[in-house]
Amino acid sequence: MHRELSVGGNVRHLWWIAACVAVFHIATNGQYGFHRDELQFLSDARHLDWGFVAYPPVTPVIERMSMAVFGLSLIGLRLASVLFQAAAVFVTGLMAREFGGGRLAQVAAALAVALSPLPIFEATEFQYSSFDYLWWVLAEYCVVRLINSEDGRWWLGIGACIGMGLETKYTMAFFAVGLVGALVLTRERKWLGSKWLWLGVAIAVVMFAPNLVWQARHDWVSLKFLQHIHARDVRQGRANGFLLQQLWLCVSPVAAVLWLRGLWWCFREARWRMLGWMYAIPLALFVAGKGRGYYFAAIYPMLIAAGAVQWWPRDVAVRRWGWRIWVAVLAAVGVLFVVLLVPVLPLKQGGTWAMKRNGDLKEEIGWQELAAEVARIRDGVPAEQRGGLAVFTSNYGERGAIELFGAKYGLPRVVNPTNSAHYWGYGEPAPERLIVLGLDRDDVDEFFDGCEMAGHTPDPWKIKNEETGDHPNIFLCGAPKVGWAEFWRTHVWYG
Repeated sequence: MHRELSVGGNVRHLWWIAACVAVFHIATNGQYGFHRDELQFLSDARHLDWGFVAYPPVTPVIERMSMAVFGLSLIGLRLASVLFQAAAVFVTGLMAREFGGGRLAQVAAALAVALSPLPIFEATEFQYSSFDYLWWVLAEYCVVRLINSEDGRWWLGIGACIGMGLETKYTMAFFAVGLVGALVLTRERKWLGSKWLWLGVAIAVVMFAPNLVWQARHDWVSLKFLQHIHARDVRQGRANGFLLQQLWLCVSPVAAVLWLRGLWWCFREARWRMLGWMYAIPLALFVAGKGRGYYFAAIYPMLIAAGAVQWWPRDVAVRRWGWRIWVAVLAAVGVLFVVLLVPVLPLKQGGTWAMKRNGDLKEEIGWQELAAEVARIRDGVPAEQRGGLAVFTSNYGERGAIELFGAKYGLPRVVNPTNSAHYWGYGEPAPERLIVLGLDRDDVDEFFDGCEMAGHTPDPWKIKNEETGDHPNIFLCGAPKVGWAEFWRTHVWYG
């Protein structure tokens, strides 16, 4: 084995790469504002439970703890996501070491993940996918250690990672199915009789049990939500191009040479064939089920680590120059992804170059201004009518913005029938007057009494996003025409 590919004990180089990832994102995460999805997590974090309509409880719990420490700091609340992605980069390098790779292979694997689109994006916001990514990578590492060490106790780690993954994002079930299929199809089926495997299963079940109980008590509402969202995604074409997105979205296209080489090698070598099936089985399920491309991103660090050990040519001179050229191209493409995905460009009228190509950045603009406009409308309501006033929002972004940023204006309660907020109800006594956000004229006239135009969603930067472009008008309305009880029974919204 070549010297630079021999297994080494010092992983200081991996710490440096992970630290650079963390420092960069901490330095850039304070621009713009919260994303619409982040506002939903923050709102749910104020109403903690063992489950939520749209996802399991881990992400709101993390953000509840972060709010207790950092308040509404963008950098502080996104810190957990940054640390999770930095950890995933570090663990990828460790996997390369487990495959027999020395410093060159470990650095190549870590850089390939650090400069790939999905890991870059996941560190810019706190999403359940940000935390789910690390659970997949840790589970992969435990599997690699299991194969290398033949120590059945690694099943405990695998079970814990699957349990945490299921409490973070339900797509971890695809990893579990792939793992079971890989066991059955390879010589690793010998573990089926091991007590450690079944203890690992027990750990995963116990960790996931609280959410399962919550689902059973709420009529398995998340299944209904997921069916609704999946149908919407397929209808809108969001599930198109799944295979192509594996090549340019889940990983950098420059890293494709590594994970493709790693996949080929895993299937060729009987010792590592389990990893190949762990990739192939979920891939087939996602393709058949029309999943979205990014759902499968977290499987690639395992293959990248394997490929980083196998890909480099044997000739020393070719390897040295090939490595330099590859890193240069990876870095150049990575800079493009950074500019496109990370809020590094100064905000300007009409939005940045990146905003015109990345709709997620547009959804980070205008939320505090929206709360200020609602406060202005509230102040225009006669004092004697404000006692029965509430703010009705049509989506979770508006709900979170009014809850979080409206506190300093003393805004009234928020009423919203979307996702878990439907369980929170409309409050007692029932609102008599509503400031209505996110609906058009036809909707408010259908739902509510006596609606009149009261204002518009602020657009100081002239950036058209969902709020300013799709439903910019704000109305002042009476109560639902059918009464609150009937309205709430018939309006259960998923988004």
